[in-house]
Amino acid sequence: MAAAGLLPRLSVLRAFGPLSLRYSSCFQSAYSLDKLYPESNNRTSEVRRPYLIDIPVDRLTISYSKSSGPGGQNVNKVNTKAEVRFHVSSADWIPEDVRQKISVQNKNRITRNGELIVVSEVSRHQMRNLADCLDKIRCMISEANQKPKPVSKEDVKLRLMRLENANRERLRQKKIHSSVKQSRSISLE
Repeated sequence: MAAAGLLPRLSVLRAFGPLSLRYSSCFQSAYSLDKLYPESNNRTSEVRRPYLIDIPVDRLTISYSKSSGPGGQNVNKVNTKAEVRFHVSSADWIPEDVRQKISVQNKNRITRNGELIVVSEVSRHQMRNLADCLDKIRCMISEANQKPKPVSKEDVKLRLMRLENANRERLRQKKIHSSVKQSRSISLE
């Protein structure tokens, strides 16, 4: 009787192969990477978010507060909103030119003291919100670290040609509008 109950299970396991056996028996906590970064399986998110940047958590000021995000009555009881702060000019783990770009690109997030504030309240869990804040910091650093593409001569010529065509069309529309106005004033007299 017990052997008959195992046959359907074994046939299912054989259908999925040995790879599923290895992953089916392992435990994943609520703070595993798959749950902290659920969209990391997408190819677009890997391009957008390089996880190669190491952020020293001991140099960040992390605080939690009550969130206005999802959670029902849990919102009123648990501090789930994560707020991460660090002083941009003294962050020696970021190169100097990248720090300057970050301070220019994110000037609305920087306080008078020079601290960059990143906030997240997308989840009910503190650790997921903290992971989202760290992910936002990584994205800021990678965006500031990107070098602009060199502009080719063909691109410059194409942009100039488009600008000249747009100006010509604008002036043509202006003349048409002016002639319509003049014709109205002549017909009234």
